[in-house]
Amino acid sequence: MPPDDYTWRDGIRVGTPFGVAALLTGLSFGVVARPVMGATAAIAMSVFVFAGAAQFGATAVLASGGSTVTAVLAGLMLNARFLPMGIAVARWLPGRALARAAQGQTIVDASWAAAHLGGGRFSRHLLVGATIPQYPAWVIGTVIGVLGANSLGDPKALGLDAVFPAFFLGLLLAEGTATRTGRIVAATGAAIALVLSPFLPAGLPILAAASAALLGLRRG
Repeated sequence: MPPDDYTWRDGIRVGTPFGVAALLTGLSFGVVARPVMGATAAIAMSVFVFAGAAQFGATAVLASGGSTVTAVLAGLMLNARFLPMGIAVARWLPGRALARAAQGQTIVDASWAAAHLGGGRFSRHLLVGATIPQYPAWVIGTVIGVLGANSLGDPKALGLDAVFPAFFLGLLLAEGTATRTGRIVAATGAAIALVLSPFLPAGLPILAAASAALLGLRRG
C-alpha cells in the first residue's frame, strides 16, 4: 500500500501488541531501577526519556558504581541509533520544521520498523499511531514495577529480564529476514556487535554494528 493509504487507526492497531511488550518491559525497568535511583527518578525517567535501551543502560552503569555523567553518556550512545532512523523517515513527515520535529519524537524502534514499507518508504500514520499505545504502557509498566519492586523481587526469577532482548529479537527477525540484503546486513551487524562486546564499553558495539547498514545502501 502507498504510505498515504494508512490511517492513525491502522497505526494504533499495529502498535497495540508492542504496547503489551512495553508494559512488561517497563515493569522490569521499574523493578530494576527503584533500588538504584529511587521511585520518583525511575518514573520521571520513563516519562521524559521513553527509551528502553538507554534507560536500562544508564541504570546498569549506576548500579555498577558509575557516575551520573557516565550513565548519561551511555544513554546518549545507545540513543544515537535514532539519528540515522530519523534521517531515513524525515522526508515522509509533512509540515514545518517544528511540526516535523514533533512527529519525530514518536520514533521508537518498534514504530519505526512498523512504519517501514520497504524501498525506503515510511508511513507517518503507522509511525505515530504505533507509538500511541506504547508510551502510556511503558510509563504504567514502570509505575507498577516501582510500586511492586519489593513484592515482585528479582525480575530474573520472573523471566522479565528476557522480555527486552526478546522484543528486539522479534523486530530484527521481522525486518532483517524480509530480503536477502536485509539478512546480510542483520548477520553482519550481529557479528560486529558480538566481536566487539568484550572489548568496548556498553553502547559502542551497537553503534559500530550499525555500520553494517551501509551494506544495504551500497546494494540498494
